[in-house]
Amino acid sequence: MLNTPALPATITVPPPARHAEGVSNDEFRAAMSRLAAGVVLVTAKEPPLDPDDPEAPDGEDVGMTATAFLSVSLDPPLVLVSLREGSRMDELLDEQPVWAVSVLSESQRHIAGRFSMKGRVSDRLLFAGLPHRRGEYSGAPLVGGALATLECRTEQRVPAGDHTLVIGRVMTAAVPSAEGGPLTYFRGRYRQLG
Repeated sequence: MLNTPALPATITVPPPARHAEGVSNDEFRAAMSRLAAGVVLVTAKEPPLDPDDPEAPDGEDVGMTATAFLSVSLDPPLVLVSLREGSRMDELLDEQPVWAVSVLSESQRHIAGRFSMKGRVSDRLLFAGLPHRRGEYSGAPLVGGALATLECRTEQRVPAGDHTLVIGRVMTAAVPSAEGGPLTYFRGRYRQLG
């Protein structure tokens, strides 16, 4: 029997990793990037480290840009925000039931970018120099110049894959600014309508 030399192995590139249902992460991201979404800043105030000690430092303000935010119900007034599981905001809203939302205008792209940076500086520095007021119900920052502001109390937390869906009852709602259009997120970038 003759020994024939083996042919060189063909290098094959495996297809993108697929979930059991068949769609890859890249395919899903590409499809969902075609859905335009409004941009909001979700904020909350951390409770003091030791509420029984009047000398204990006050808790920090925390903020996060979100595009997965929507109205759920009119009666009662409910909204939903999707938070990455284990994120600072997810952990904070697990212990802090009140929070706020500022619907960003097209001129507030810099705010959205500031609060969505990876490896960002402390939230205290992010809020420095940012015009805002404290919500009467939540105590959380509400951004000046926002198209609308809401203060919410968590009604339900629903685990959903690698995210947590936080459903909040709207306790206050205001339309402080009618100037400009909304800031939107489409195909991986912040954009203006028109």
